[in-house]
Amino acid sequence: MKNFLFVLRKPAHSGAFVQEMLDIILTTAAFDQKVSILLLDDGVFQLKTGQHPENAGMKDTAAIFKALEIYEVNTIYTEVESLQERGLKPGDLCLSVQTFYRKDIASLMKRFDVVLPG
Repeated sequence: MKNFLFVLRKPAHSGAFVQEMLDIILTTAAFDQKVSILLLDDGVFQLKTGQHPENAGMKDTAAIFKALEIYEVNTIYTEVESLQERGLKPGDLCLSVQTFYRKDIASLMKRFDVVLPG
């Protein structure tokens, strides 16, 4: 079994890309691989509470994130500075996250066998 880290940088509802990445994450986890997610930059908006994308005819990707637990994807990381720069704090997100400072992200990534940028 390998440890995968998916790095998500794009905001929620930025087209099909986010949905496709979530599909890849779920597929990887379904094959009994250990999967974690790192939200950087605008990617932190993917878990922001209170979004109503259906009003704009878009899919609610935050709901898909809530299904990650079924696939045993329980570790989600985010960068403190990414949250702060966007006026967010961990409590503004719909799932529990582990936070790391920007200076520690490279060492976090070294813990994984496979790092997939997104």
